[in-house]
Amino acid sequence: MTMSTKIHPTAVITPGAEIGVDVEIGPYSVVGAHVRIGDRTKIGPQVAIDGVTWIGEDNLIVGQAGLGGPPQDLSYKGEPTQLKIGDRNTIREFVTINRGTVKGGGITQIGSDCLLMACSHVAHDCDLRDRIILANNVLLAGHVFVGENANISGGSAAHHFVTIGAFAYVGGMTRMVQDVPPYMILEGHPSRVRGVNKIGLQRGGHESAAIEELETAFRRIYRTGNTRRQTLDELNREFASSKLVMNLVHALEDTEKGAKGRFRESRREEFVRLGHERILSGVAAR
Repeated sequence: MTMSTKIHPTAVITPGAEIGVDVEIGPYSVVGAHVRIGDRTKIGPQVAIDGVTWIGEDNLIVGQAGLGGPPQDLSYKGEPTQLKIGDRNTIREFVTINRGTVKGGGITQIGSDCLLMACSHVAHDCDLRDRIILANNVLLAGHVFVGENANISGGSAAHHFVTIGAFAYVGGMTRMVQDVPPYMILEGHPSRVRGVNKIGLQRGGHESAAIEELETAFRRIYRTGNTRRQTLDELNREFASSKLVMNLVHALEDTEKGAKGRFRESRREEFVRLGHERILSGVAAR
């Protein structure tokens, strides 16, 4: 800990915690013994950071957030499972992020440049990539994967083992019980794919021609009477050079492999093996 680090006198920093340079920790916050906090991260008042939790640089964690708490899973028996958070994230009021379980791979991961708005929840063994937005009260059950640049609107909830694809846009109050295809807009109750997330793709720097190819694929998949398998086979042949269309096709093919429309359900045994290697065998998280 350096002289430039600012820790309020009421904060509790448990011996063993690693605090970087220029870190700020507000009143009544509690940092556990196995926590690492990267340089220039700012932590507001009454934040609880527990467990084996690694937080990167330049993060802003607003007051009353709870990070690294034990998973809300009856299989958890106190194992040193992990939470890893990247850089430049903003984590707002009352956000909760739980660390992993052995059966789920042993680690919950948040990428970089994400915004987690107030009262959102990331459960055990979730894997969130970069530049993701979770609006207020978004609820992610255990083992959920969220691809880069996904935008999930307020009050939406994802069933465990759901995959939410890259650049997907999920409308408010949407119930996600199956995988959400990348680049698509999902909305409603029950939810269904409504169209291509053109605005998100444009903001992400994708060219108009690539977005138009996706729109063609969307119409073929969701607006014709052909079987899903027939349509995907045709798109594989006709759009082999289109990266975005191929990503969409492969995501839909993966979904078909999973139980009840959730690809990650098919990976349960793999997650158990990873969890035993990472946690019970002492293998460090990569």
